[in-house]
Amino acid sequence: MIRISEIVLPGHPDKYCDQVADAIVAECVQIDPDAYAQIEIAVWSCQLWLTGGVCTRRPLARTLRDIVVETGLAIGYVPGNHVDANRYTVQSAVCEVLGDPARFTGKVNDQSVVLGWAGYDAYTRYLPPEHYLCHVLREALAAACADGPLAGQGPDGKLLLRLREEGGRWIVEHLLVTLQQRADAMFMDVCEALVQVLARAYAGARERDPRWRARWDEIELMINPNGPLVQAGSNGDNGQTGRKLVMDFYGPRIPIGGGALSGKHLSHIDRIGSYGAREAAVRAVQSGASECLVRVAYAPNVERPLDVCYEMVGRGERRAAGFFDHPELVARYPASSIGARLGQGLHFFDPGLPWNGGAA
Repeated sequence: MIRISEIVLPGHPDKYCDQVADAIVAECVQIDPDAYAQIEIAVWSCQLWLTGGVCTRRPLARTLRDIVVETGLAIGYVPGNHVDANRYTVQSAVCEVLGDPARFTGKVNDQSVVLGWAGYDAYTRYLPPEHYLCHVLREALAAACADGPLAGQGPDGKLLLRLREEGGRWIVEHLLVTLQQRADAMFMDVCEALVQVLARAYAGARERDPRWRARWDEIELMINPNGPLVQAGSNGDNGQTGRKLVMDFYGPRIPIGGGALSGKHLSHIDRIGSYGAREAAVRAVQSGASECLVRVAYAPNVERPLDVCYEMVGRGERRAAGFFDHPELVARYPASSIGARLGQGLHFFDPGLPWNGGAA
């Protein structure tokens, strides 16, 4: 069976928008744990647009532009890069309301169909192996661009891999990576360092899990096939929140629900429902199923779901009645789980998040 997945680095303009949106949500939660937030962001060149609304009992401690700039600097949009976050012109149409946000966050505030999936085991963090490896390689590249062999390069980039799955073995056949570089960097030097970073990350994956069978020299690499990428980030493409949902969820072979994740307070049913469905799927796999898809449907202002459907391969435990009720989800998952880094696409990859089941 041929499996394909792709992922983008933190400096991709779509992911930058997701990170800024979640940073604004986190700022609201710091002021008021019940805070309502619904933020949409678009970016192009040095212009960034904010829309939506927030409601807190006290004013935010920082301006929205301060959050935009801080988030950009943290991922590498720094002076000397093709994109410098300090230069963004921020146009905000966000309604900042002072009042009791519980009237928005204390209930199911929209209709929604959410899906959660889990499979394989803790060694893939209950993700499809092709999507798990994309995450591993993305993390390695992002770290190398921050303070490793690729320091100063990026932070924009993309990664795509193709593998063959046969009898419980995973054979990576193709790996494509495009990485932003600085204008004064030597292209071949960047490519050589990039390959070394990928090789080390892949070797680590093989050491942890013998199911990765292809040797590094057997994988067909395509590195920056368009040549040097300098004009990147929001100067190379426009960005919007919620445009990398397949990456945020489980990769292209697993269906997803109808709502985006980043930019919403945790209590928003699109978000918290997706996390609850993920935890239920993980628990089913941990208790015996080899694969589980959980689909849950909600109606506005109704705390209990209209429908809960499990599709399992093998037999695993189902959650008790009430598990998916909105008040139970809110009580189980702390709003402080939301932060800018989650907007990089770590919703179901980070093992420290309570809905991911303590994946290895």
